[in-house]
Amino acid sequence: MRHVDPVVDRPEGPGRLAPGGDPARQLVERSTRRASRGTRTVAHRLLVPVVVLVVLILVPWMSFGVPGVFSGAVNTPGSLTMLALCLVFAGIALSYDVLFGHVGLLSFGHAMFVGAGGYSAAIVMNDHGFSLAVAVLVAGGVGVALSLLVGVIALRVTGIAFSMVMLAAAQAMLVLFINDPMNVTGGDEGIVLDRSRIPAALVGLVNAPNRYWLALAFCTIVWMTVEYLRRARIGHAWAAVRENEGRVEALGVSAFKAKLGAVVIGGLFGSLGGVIHLVITGGATPATLGTSFTLSLLIMVVIGGAGSRFGAIMGAFVYVILDQRLPQLAQSDAVAGLPEVLRVPLSQPIFILGSVFVLLVYFAPGGFSRMGARISARRRRVPATSGI
Repeated sequence: MRHVDPVVDRPEGPGRLAPGGDPARQLVERSTRRASRGTRTVAHRLLVPVVVLVVLILVPWMSFGVPGVFSGAVNTPGSLTMLALCLVFAGIALSYDVLFGHVGLLSFGHAMFVGAGGYSAAIVMNDHGFSLAVAVLVAGGVGVALSLLVGVIALRVTGIAFSMVMLAAAQAMLVLFINDPMNVTGGDEGIVLDRSRIPAALVGLVNAPNRYWLALAFCTIVWMTVEYLRRARIGHAWAAVRENEGRVEALGVSAFKAKLGAVVIGGLFGSLGGVIHLVITGGATPATLGTSFTLSLLIMVVIGGAGSRFGAIMGAFVYVILDQRLPQLAQSDAVAGLPEVLRVPLSQPIFILGSVFVLLVYFAPGGFSRMGARISARRRRVPATSGI
């Protein structure tokens, strides 16, 4: 009977050694190829964010225009302010995606963290004369405390019940801030930020680039933190809870602690985003506490791609730009000249935005960030046709 070597005599294929060669050498070559592929993957994973960040840093020196998107050049104060809003909403959407995309928690009350951060910072600076740095610390503490309080209560239930508890908490805070029983929130009008309380480098049109860089720094910090956590042990726990919470509990892992950690992280960055939003817009209003604000974050995450690396950022940019430019389109001469059956709905920006959202969800259900992968997978499934 012929001796069969279990290593050399196996059929050649993926992960197997070719017959007739030196097994040790083939193992070394295969390990080298795997290491090379791993190195290329890590390099690609790091290269793309670095290139994007460098481009974004250089935006204030870019003098070209983008018709239909910016009213002037990219580095004009108006364009930089809109880009700063895109970056702020991108960071806040990333904080919401921690709950929705990474853990699978659908929250209708994330706006309360954003509003709490903005209001607390404005009150600390306007009424007590503290600096912006102190206001950031206070807002972060408020965000953590509020998310712990609400999270411990809301996470006692699951599914749509969790969403309703978060919605109820946000609505209760909205009513409290509008009624303003302690005369500190400004009621319906909100609070106008006293610009003398923030650094002079962040005040005025000439300092629009500085506010833009501030928003970019916030978005970058949030993205880096979320990426780190996603690859850490807590990120694996989030993914497991999202896929099968019952199995996680059966394995002895506390799904409650994992979900509470996500709520706290989302609340912290949401409140810090409220501070940056306050600096850029110049005030804190009840609009940042409303349900429509949370729904906007949900739309950003969905159209960008929930749980993906850049999905929330892409969705935020698309949403904010559409939200800023659609009113001009609705009032344009092109829409005014259409028949009434088309002119009436197209003159409403919310109708256009809703239609765009429905079309994106239908034709790109995984969001913008997964369109490339879907197209590649579809091409691989379609057999190549040969000419006759």
